[in-house]
Amino acid sequence: MKTDAKVRRRDFLRVLGAGAGAGAIATTSGLVVQEAAADSESNDEKRKSRYQANSPDVQAYYRVNRYPTK
Repeated sequence: MKTDAKVRRRDFLRVLGAGAGAGAIATTSGLVVQEAAADSESNDEKRKSRYQANSPDVQAYYRVNRYPTK
């Protein structure tokens, strides 16, 4: 009797593992199939500078990362 229960449990785990593998393949294959979108920027727009020293993000970065005063 005990051997029958072990075989059934192993079969269940095999099916469970196979189902998880198939589910992972199905979810990742949807990402691979998507087509790439074309760039909407021209070469001049790609090369322009985007750094703005007075932006709140840059100011917060420098405020947080200053060296401590002695």
